[in-house]
Amino acid sequence: MSSVHVEAIHTDSKEIPLQVASQDIWDKKYRLKSKTGEVIDETIDDTFKRVARALADVESTEEKRELWYDRFLRALRRGAIPAGRITSNAGAQEHKPATSTINCTVSGTIKDSMNGILEKVHEAGLTLKAGCGIGYEFSTLRPKGAYVSGAGAYTSGPLSFMDIYDKMCFTVSSAGGRRGAQMATFEIGHPDVMEFIRAKREDGRLRQFNCSLLITDEFVHAVEANDPWPLSFPINEQEAEGLDLEDSADILWREWPVTEGYVTRDDGLVACRIYKAIPARRLWDMIMSSTYDFAEPGFILIDRINEMNNNWFCENIRATNPCGEQPLPPYGACLLGSVNLTRFVDKPFTPEVSFNWDEYREVVRIFTRMLDNVVEINGLPLQRQRDEIVRKRRHGMGFLGLGSTLALMGMRYGSAESLEFTEAVAREMALAGWEQALELSREKGPAPVMDEMFTVTGDMLRRRPEMQDDGFRVGDRVPGRVLHARYSRYMQRVASEAPELVKALEEEGARFTHHSSIAPTGTISLSLGNNVSNGIEPSFAHHYSRNVIREGRKTKEKVEVFSYELLAYRHLVNADAMPFSTDENGLPEHFVTAEEVKPSEHVDIQAAAQKWIDSSISKTANVPTDFAYEDFKDIYLYAHHQDLKGCTTFRFNPEAFQGVLVKEQDLASTTYRFVLDDGQTIEVKGNEEVEYDGEMHTAANLFDALKEGYYGKF
Repeated sequence: MSSVHVEAIHTDSKEIPLQVASQDIWDKKYRLKSKTGEVIDETIDDTFKRVARALADVESTEEKRELWYDRFLRALRRGAIPAGRITSNAGAQEHKPATSTINCTVSGTIKDSMNGILEKVHEAGLTLKAGCGIGYEFSTLRPKGAYVSGAGAYTSGPLSFMDIYDKMCFTVSSAGGRRGAQMATFEIGHPDVMEFIRAKREDGRLRQFNCSLLITDEFVHAVEANDPWPLSFPINEQEAEGLDLEDSADILWREWPVTEGYVTRDDGLVACRIYKAIPARRLWDMIMSSTYDFAEPGFILIDRINEMNNNWFCENIRATNPCGEQPLPPYGACLLGSVNLTRFVDKPFTPEVSFNWDEYREVVRIFTRMLDNVVEINGLPLQRQRDEIVRKRRHGMGFLGLGSTLALMGMRYGSAESLEFTEAVAREMALAGWEQALELSREKGPAPVMDEMFTVTGDMLRRRPEMQDDGFRVGDRVPGRVLHARYSRYMQRVASEAPELVKALEEEGARFTHHSSIAPTGTISLSLGNNVSNGIEPSFAHHYSRNVIREGRKTKEKVEVFSYELLAYRHLVNADAMPFSTDENGLPEHFVTAEEVKPSEHVDIQAAAQKWIDSSISKTANVPTDFAYEDFKDIYLYAHHQDLKGCTTFRFNPEAFQGVLVKEQDLASTTYRFVLDDGQTIEVKGNEEVEYDGEMHTAANLFDALKEGYYGKF
């Protein structure tokens, strides 16, 4: 490990005073207040105490409640940070009883009927109102122009129905003062896939959605081989009359998430009409150019997700939560939490710098029990969501501050030593977590799915041929704990490090089916982490602006923020340090920011962690505005080859729309043109403030609000 050889003034970066932006975000998002605005949480430590008490009160006896309250509070003070819904809502029932502690949900499958579509809109509205994000797959809806026999008309297609969900989400979120979060996934083989790719190029459209494609291995292989790619949709039973179902030129038999009402074979495959075939590379180029210009769609490598799913034997996943770190089945839900890695760095910026692995593992163990307790106070609005989370008890523990931690320890993000450290952090979290899965199971019982009996099918034996080697045959009955611990690909990987632990989990069952995921952690990193880097990311910049929604304002507000490592460096080493590498008092060379990391290095870091993360990772490869397209266009292929479950990129493009995080130099180099009612044109730099409608705005945020149609609607 390399380090920065400087004479440190101090050696403790753990108690740096919160910057103004961090205190402000905590006050607005996580500090508990009464309905009249009276402050309940006087300090951040009061927020920790409220959360610790709510989670400890789940324990079965008064003695245990007090014991675990003390341990939970200590873990919170040492770097365990529950996700936003837990931090905001746990212990707050007296003041907001209709809210949930769950960040991540996925809708039930949207059936291809008006009743099915509107039923899921209703359920989504209740879910968003409770504070949960939600994901949906929209490629279950028939393509634009398809005939609807019951209505005697032609459908307007899935994108038009997505508009309904978009407006519903905006209405619900604006009423509650918090932005609603949605994910739309879409099958790469759907006839309307090109419209889905282009949808967000239209000003103001689908802005309450993140959009990602469900990418199959078959499609990637077609791209690499330059083969034609068929676009198809299932044939319902009324349409089948007179069709030759064996004509491979017109009919494609394939897996589909819904079989009811469609022509289906004995092996479960559904007959799909091929609408047209296009060159796979042409579709690929369209995806990559859209991603380059508009930062969407993202990639969800759906075959990899289902192959590596711990619940491979009882789930078919087709959607994720809004940021992609939680692939979930219909009505799936997951709670989140992250460990602040910077809290375990001793003697930063010195040759003696070290990471306190024992302390880290202990916090992970306590935090695992905390998150498991959240299941009991989930507050989910739908019975099917509550049933799903109780049956499997999945949670997603991750970490935040990786980029800041590497900076404190003298490592460059993306270097070989940083990859080794990242894998070690993920591996130690996994091992400590699954040890707790066994201990909690022995104390409180396993997740109910572990004791359920499942019938072995031919498909299961095809996907897990080692089951046949072990003597299992079609029709045998097997407990979920065996299918989970012995035959899930991820748990087989854990067994390579801890074989006796996994053997015990197979015999006794785990307390939960999933333990880890890495979320983006935007506002909890900024507030409770004093702007440590988000999740697995490097710092976006060391001095930049964050665009935040402020209730009552007509546009987003620009808030100035500084990276945690810059604050630590100023506090410990050089009080005059500026966040510019060209300055004579500049920062060390390894203080890289997101745009200074190569796209391949972003992928490499994600791959190092993904090996030990049983769900997924929300990760964005940021590239500069002037980054060449030729150097950009193959990043998703590289991600596929590195066995990732998903990939997202972001390139600042002022002609599209503003991001949440913006660099001052990007704003200063962008000119926005406003046309007044009298025809007069005014040109203003993006970082300049202008007065409009009685309120001050940055030019960039005002332009974005007017163009996107959200001006005055917060």
